[in-house]
Amino acid sequence: MKRLRVLVILDKDLMPPGSLKGYSESEIYRWKTEYDVVSTLRASGHEVHPLGVSDELRPIREAIENWKPHVVFNLLVEFQGEVTHDQNVVSYLELMRMPYTGCNPRGMVLAREKDLSKQLVSHHRITVPDFAVFPIGRKIRRPRRLAFPLIVKSLIEDSSWGIAQASVVNSDEKLEERVRFIHESIGTAAIVEQYIDGRELYVGVLGNERLRVLPVWELRFTDMPQGALPIATQRVKLDPKYQESRGIVTGPAKDIAPELRARFVRYAKRICRTLQLDGYCRIDFRLAEDGTPYFIEANPIPDIAKSEEFVEAARHDGIDYPTLLNRVLALGISRARARAAQR
Repeated sequence: MKRLRVLVILDKDLMPPGSLKGYSESEIYRWKTEYDVVSTLRASGHEVHPLGVSDELRPIREAIENWKPHVVFNLLVEFQGEVTHDQNVVSYLELMRMPYTGCNPRGMVLAREKDLSKQLVSHHRITVPDFAVFPIGRKIRRPRRLAFPLIVKSLIEDSSWGIAQASVVNSDEKLEERVRFIHESIGTAAIVEQYIDGRELYVGVLGNERLRVLPVWELRFTDMPQGALPIATQRVKLDPKYQESRGIVTGPAKDIAPELRARFVRYAKRICRTLQLDGYCRIDFRLAEDGTPYFIEANPIPDIAKSEEFVEAARHDGIDYPTLLNRVLALGISRARARAAQR
């Protein structure tokens, strides 16, 4: 790929330093993705300008007008402190006709609302857990069709925010308690869905029109306390020391028959097209003990640090990290060109 001017937009509190020297592991973990992306793009020969963004669009516009980047590498997961506003930044880039990486705004909206994505996907013959949504301020009453055990989550938050072992409930009393926790502590509606006892599997997808499905990846729990459930809690997702202490590891999914792997490929492509996801994304499944894959959610812009599941799966499929980032850039540029040709 030719040398590009790449504007990397990221949370202003996650601006990475020029070197890792002198920083603790916990400090590095906060901005590891930002550091990996910026340093790798620079090592690949690109001219890179990281831009910290908080609650104004003006800095983005000024950087685009003054520096004239070829493409924006989008690492924002929220804007103005709201996770649902990230698609607005992407929409702004669309209005400026600026090529950018990651998913388009429509796909981000469809994937963000877990209930909407499940409804759309189930309409296309993909199994989803039974579920119900509990908005803030409404009476908490379990529909009869929902049988215990159930798992309670935020309707819109990602990275397992608000999920703990206590999220899996077995009584109406515990259900009400956990829904109120989501309402009061997370500040969002709650989605309550059938708990699927099984394996936690992730399927990465790379591409716009032509989709490349990466190897099925598994989150494995090798040393959990007796009685603990194998679920991706907030600590499992965000606490490296906890991961190490509990033997929580990721790697290629084993003991999956070729027919089932082919099914995951078909499902991943169908989900991407149904939810209009492009660029790169990750589809999360639970594989039940009877062999049924359940769609859990789609992440339209998964973490792309060197150590993350999406990147590891790409590396396992023969795509090293610099090549992956350059391919992500190329996908953003090619999408912009395709849309310009349609005008």
